[in-house]
Amino acid sequence: MPVDINTKMVTLLGKPLSQSYAARMQNAAYKAAGINMLYFYTEVENDHLGDVINGIRHMNFAGFAVTKPNKVEVMKYVDEADPLCEKMNASNTVVIKNGRLKAYNTDGIGFLRSLQEVAPEIDITKSVFFCLGAGGAARAICSVLAYNGAKKIHIASRTLSRVEELVNDINEKFAPIAEVVDMQDAEMMKKKVAESDVVMNNTGLGMPASLDQTPIPKEYLRPGQLCFDATYNPSKTRFLMEAEQVGCKIMNGLGMSLYQGAEQIELWSGMKAPIDAMRQELLDIISEREKNSGQ
Repeated sequence: MPVDINTKMVTLLGKPLSQSYAARMQNAAYKAAGINMLYFYTEVENDHLGDVINGIRHMNFAGFAVTKPNKVEVMKYVDEADPLCEKMNASNTVVIKNGRLKAYNTDGIGFLRSLQEVAPEIDITKSVFFCLGAGGAARAICSVLAYNGAKKIHIASRTLSRVEELVNDINEKFAPIAEVVDMQDAEMMKKKVAESDVVMNNTGLGMPASLDQTPIPKEYLRPGQLCFDATYNPSKTRFLMEAEQVGCKIMNGLGMSLYQGAEQIELWSGMKAPIDAMRQELLDIISEREKNSGQ
């Protein structure tokens, strides 16, 4: 769609952004839905974030997206936040209306929508979750699970202090359902993974830079569990391949990326996102990158 004086802009604020798929997926969606918007990248870190946001506030923007390292820092510059985002104290999506900035976080919502699509049989309120990793994706996913009444969430990571911080935040801001698991304690890890209905890899292990790695031995898994990996390039990490061998149902991060982007579009434009067009664009990008990398 040609850019004109009425085109609403959206930009992604973060650094680095060279690996982001967001602009292609978002712009393909705008074209398919006939939405007069344009998505582009702005590399910025915490030091100049306030200056950039102040400029955006006074320009023709529908809003902006936020990624590392700005998801927490951005909360200093918004006028309000929706309840989930406020409890998380981290945002990946800001909507501008009448000069006011409202923060949201669609990462966890994207996971939830994907989970409901792939495994509708899972009742969150009756399920135990095991989260590997305690970074941004883990925080968003665990927060939305707690917000929606998860029975229990076990969290483990190589950095124990980050796990403790995330567990304390969930227990204080949502409900006392999160538990620290020491990744160095093999017996505890094995026991807590076995207790869980859903096992989630949010560590990044298994992406192209660590294709041969997995955060846990496959012997810890049991048939019938759902295993989720936040990455989708490759479509099956070692963690997911081994889970499938054990007899687990598997789910990669494609749906999470797709649905968090769809939620953003609906917030910025007020229109229904064209899911099929977005999914196809993501699959095309992955296929191109796999060819270019010789995978």
